[in-house]
Amino acid sequence: MTGTEVNHPLFARFYARISRVVERGGLAERREALLAGLSGKVVEVGAGNGLTFAHYPPTVTRVLAVEPEPRLRRLARDNAHRALVPVDVVGGLADRLPAEDASFDAAVMSLVLCSLPDQASALREVRRVLRPGGELRFLEHVLADSPGMIRVQRLLDATVWPRLFGGCHTGRDTAAAIARAGFTVERLERFLLPRVRTPLSFLILGVARR
Repeated sequence: MTGTEVNHPLFARFYARISRVVERGGLAERREALLAGLSGKVVEVGAGNGLTFAHYPPTVTRVLAVEPEPRLRRLARDNAHRALVPVDVVGGLADRLPAEDASFDAAVMSLVLCSLPDQASALREVRRVLRPGGELRFLEHVLADSPGMIRVQRLLDATVWPRLFGGCHTGRDTAAAIARAGFTVERLERFLLPRVRTPLSFLILGVARR
């Protein structure tokens, strides 16, 4: 392991398989909405296996995709070759992005803020690399909307769940964390995917501005 890597080999294998099932179950359409209208230079934080790449519009001139898990990064590089826009996949951590200050027009975070050890430091780092007025596009699973399901999420997060699933926490209030980091949330949609209520079904999709 290096300073730019986080090894979760079992989780990476599981995620590579289940992510494609979830894509077919409706997440692909949400990724399309997440990236609609983006342009210029984009940094994608926690790119995973690169399923987002196929949805970048041609107005994007370059994507720097940062992924710390080696197996997922290899899969992401395969998907980068098939993307319609230039995508550079690199190692790196969310709180130490390999980019200069104010060097990107937009940042994308998709199903990553649930698993970061420190949401606040990662969001500060994203804010650092965005130009003034730059956008943060986010798609994340979050805190449930009922006391009973919140209790289930907290129970899961207090057990072995995060260790088994790459640091994933099911019940984070990510929208509030984005606002606390100094972003102005301009659009926020809440939805269930799948529509059957589980601890992982509660998602948000939105746009925030630096």
